[in-house]
Amino acid sequence: MAALDLFASTTRPDESLFYARNDPRDIRLGESMVRRREHFAKCQVVILGCPQDEGVARNRGRVGAKEAPTEIRRAFYRLPMPGAMGSLRLFDLGDLRLQPTLEATHALHFEVVRQLLKEGKIVISLGGGNDIAYPDGKAAAKQFGRILAFNIDAHLDLRADPEPNSGTPYRQLLEEKHLLPELFHEIGIQPLANSSAYLDYAREQRISLHTLGELQERGVDEILRGPLSTAQVKAIFWGFDLDSVRASDAPGVSAPSPIGLSAEEICRIGALAGRDARTRLIEISEVNPVFDQDGRTSRLAALILMSALVEMAGRWAGEWS
Repeated sequence: MAALDLFASTTRPDESLFYARNDPRDIRLGESMVRRREHFAKCQVVILGCPQDEGVARNRGRVGAKEAPTEIRRAFYRLPMPGAMGSLRLFDLGDLRLQPTLEATHALHFEVVRQLLKEGKIVISLGGGNDIAYPDGKAAAKQFGRILAFNIDAHLDLRADPEPNSGTPYRQLLEEKHLLPELFHEIGIQPLANSSAYLDYAREQRISLHTLGELQERGVDEILRGPLSTAQVKAIFWGFDLDSVRASDAPGVSAPSPIGLSAEEICRIGALAGRDARTRLIEISEVNPVFDQDGRTSRLAALILMSALVEMAGRWAGEWS
């Protein structure tokens, strides 16, 4: 079977997003990124956007997340280039070509992400709605078999709705056996923001629930130490839903809350994701630029990614030294 043409399945990123300060003493990420086809083979990490929020609309959320891949890139490419990232080769593949239906978009997203993983790339997936966790998680499972998965979220996303939406992805992954309950961890869950029926379902399935209160009491490192000690897992999938963060730090999300993780806590989770050699896919979802304030939430998403990438680069530099 012929490999999927990744470049035919995506559109090229907007060149105006690649910020350049033109100061050799202050190089920005936008000046160091590569995006021409001939550079793809040698890259280690690939950025892919999925600019749609149909799943959010189906879930009766406030739309606007389709603008997020552009705004996250805008914030990300303005950041200074850390010296630690000199050994890391990043490639921006652009945005998925959206299909006539959400289901068809998910199908193409799955194929693109699986092809990237098959080629040995680490994938950064930018939503859009959290429904992309379904094709992302499915692609990781199909490529690696048993995967460890984290949903950093205020909500369980275990809804049993008849149509796929931003509240159903992990239910879909579990029911289709792409995820094993014992290898799935819900991080930062707010019990008061979830139906008791879905909380009961999670407990019946023996999914690990780590509530916001527990995380704030014990700390990020302590909560994640146990799950990350899991052996015989080749790949880790991290889903960062920005509505897990309190609205004072992340006002531009699909479902804001006055309580949640702090910006520092979610960036620390990003750093732990980058530190683990098994991390193959990092997903950012539910950023909603329509409701953002001064780009604060897009900037936080960019800092989560930077936290992960700096750790990845440092780890690889250590392996190669």
